[in-house]
Amino acid sequence: MSQDQSTVLIVDDERSIRLSLRTILSGLGYVIVEAARGQEALSLTRTAQFDVVLLDINMPGMGGIDVCRMMRRNSSRLPIVMLTVQDGEDRKVEALDAGADDYITKPFQLRELIARLRAVVRRNKNSEEEEAVILVGDVSLDASKHLVLKNGRTVHLTPKQFELLHFLMINAGKPVPHAKLLRSVWGPEYGNELEYLRTFVRQVRMKIEDDPANPKYLLTESHIGYRFCELI
Repeated sequence: MSQDQSTVLIVDDERSIRLSLRTILSGLGYVIVEAARGQEALSLTRTAQFDVVLLDINMPGMGGIDVCRMMRRNSSRLPIVMLTVQDGEDRKVEALDAGADDYITKPFQLRELIARLRAVVRRNKNSEEEEAVILVGDVSLDASKHLVLKNGRTVHLTPKQFELLHFLMINAGKPVPHAKLLRSVWGPEYGNELEYLRTFVRQVRMKIEDDPANPKYLLTESHIGYRFCELI
């Protein structure tokens, strides 16, 4: 289960959590670096390279949101996964808006933690070579040909349906907030038209899902937005 020596920066003020994460991740082949405070983490990211940062959202002093925002300002490519609390839906959206690539809710399952870390590391490596054709499961999207296939059969989408699917697929595995999705696909004047967005998502599901009522690709992130599943 080696991760090719991917290096993880764990940022959490609780020593017990850092120790637990270090034990789990180092056992899977990750190289671990720790920081107990936000300023320490920022200094580390300025002087060393990391494959992913695992960042707690609630810390004394400089909080995780501010740390994430500053890390993102210094590097547009550094993968950042935030640790959030169970009932912090607003904070999750705030974290994504600050530049986080994903979040993991405490208490988390080991399988979910590993899946999220693998996903952001893989996306970052893949983004270095932008591919015209994106393949997830049995759904493929060719941006240059404006073509979507499901099990090798052409899926007919309207231009906006295609743009919506394309944006979600290039961010596969990553939660995309409602407002970001609306603004990215429809324009900066959008952001609050949730029913409008739900309609288009429903239409896309009808065309790419085997069972639109129980989607396996285009998933709903409750109170946040949507995530195109990587089927890890």
